[in-house]
Amino acid sequence: MAKKTESELVIDLRGRSIETLDAFWDAVTGPCGLPEWFGRNTEAWRDTIQTRGVSEVIDSYDVLVVHVDKHGIFAARNRESRALRSTFAGRQSRLVVHEPC
Repeated sequence: MAKKTESELVIDLRGRSIETLDAFWDAVTGPCGLPEWFGRNTEAWRDTIQTRGVSEVIDSYDVLVVHVDKHGIFAARNRESRALRSTFAGRQSRLVVHEPC
């Protein structure tokens, strides 16, 4: 029996300065097809990437993969950073944090 190949939506944000959650929302809104009414908070993001039903773009793929540099919010160890990272805990999403070169 053939295995189904999962389709991936890959969003590569390496090289972008993402210092805040607002900067992250700005960076993913277009490529992920987020609607104007998207909540721009980690709870809304978790619903979008795990529960689905918010973005037709994300929903058309099995897995969302976001690549970022370990810089700004992705290097921080504060509550906002942990909350954002934890949203990628499901099977339908993956955050790949790259060490600086």
